[in-house]
Amino acid sequence: MWTRKQLKERGKKAFAANYWKCLLVALIFAMIAGGGGSGYSGGGGRSGAGAFGTAAEVETVEGTDADTDEDANDEADDNEVTYQGDVEFAQNFSDSAAQKGVKVAALIIGGIVVVVIVLLVFVIASVVSAFVLNPFGLGCCRFFYRNLDEPAKVSNVAYAFDNNYMNLVKNLFFRDLYVMLWSLLFIIPGIVKAYEYRMIPYILQDNPNMSKDEVFALSRKMMTGNKWKAFVLDLSFMGWHILSLFTCGLLSIFYVSPYQNSTNAALYEAIKLENGVQGDIVYEA
Repeated sequence: MWTRKQLKERGKKAFAANYWKCLLVALIFAMIAGGGGSGYSGGGGRSGAGAFGTAAEVETVEGTDADTDEDANDEADDNEVTYQGDVEFAQNFSDSAAQKGVKVAALIIGGIVVVVIVLLVFVIASVVSAFVLNPFGLGCCRFFYRNLDEPAKVSNVAYAFDNNYMNLVKNLFFRDLYVMLWSLLFIIPGIVKAYEYRMIPYILQDNPNMSKDEVFALSRKMMTGNKWKAFVLDLSFMGWHILSLFTCGLLSIFYVSPYQNSTNAALYEAIKLENGVQGDIVYEA
């Protein structure tokens, strides 16, 4: 039965014996893994003193008639101004509606463009992850596992590209897909599945020809009874990661990351031994 102390001691010893290469591979591993209106005014005239009047009164009446004509002209002018104002209002309203329509159309088109860009970035990122990053990640696992027994070569990082590459890509892709889908169920199921499938890259670096059903079943079997212990093992490095924050990540680069990766490789080795597995060939589940 393995313990955290045993794994950490083995991991620390292994990476210390091949320090600079472990640091380089851990750095590669880390790189793989992180909005006017118009108015109207009227005029008035003077009234006469009687039904008949003097010449002055006649002039007054005539003046009144003249004033009436002027008022009529003013009213006509005001009506014309009002009509023009109504026309301008209608034109402004039409222009405003057209502008709003253009803005709405622009927002819709902009939203579609953003969605397309996001989807395109997601697809590109997924392709790069599946065909480049995951294989390199598997190679890093192989490096740290090999380094437990003897100083490993950095060339192990490229192992996946020369050993049944497409099978490895497929298996690692489905691992990521399943973890993502399980994570949609309130996160916790995704975390559980991530631990359940934790051994997949280690198993594949031992057995690049293993089928998807076999490697998933084997990882589940190896992690049965070990998921919680592996979680606690990860938590035991939390203090180191907090200290790394105070060194702007330098402590993580030069010590914590290679130390933890080497310990994770030791975890795989310990679980293999618990299941009676020797060497590189893992039994079929």
